[in-house]
Amino acid sequence: VSEDDRAATINQIATRLPGITQANLTAVRDLSRDIYCAVAAYATGPDRSTYTAAVAVIRSENPDLLRLSCIHEELAQGLGLANDSPAARPSIFNDDDEFALLTDHDEVLLKMLYDDRLRAGMTQPDADPIVRMLAREQTKGPL
Repeated sequence: VSEDDRAATINQIATRLPGITQANLTAVRDLSRDIYCAVAAYATGPDRSTYTAAVAVIRSENPDLLRLSCIHEELAQGLGLANDSPAARPSIFNDDDEFALLTDHDEVLLKMLYDDRLRAGMTQPDADPIVRMLAREQTKGPL
């Protein structure tokens, strides 16, 4: 959305998402000028560990490559890869700005996240062996 249309668009979106209020969307409605894009994900259903909605805001004023990069990163974060990390390499989720688009590594992480062997709400001790097995399967090597 454009800077001029963002507040009205976000307010309209709030009326369409069950469990999401205009107040919930303040962070993406009131972006500071130095933020090019953002996503807010919500778990408003009975299982608080499962996203039920995500709202991504990408400034239409962004140059083409930056806008495309925002689409890649914010949609992937809205799907559940929520945190950036300096340890993520090669990845769009490393804020060193080296990668503009999802990498093969990022695609593997999304595949792992949505593998049926993982369930929302799992504890880390329960998920760790499954994640290691998924990583081994994806890399075909020992972990």
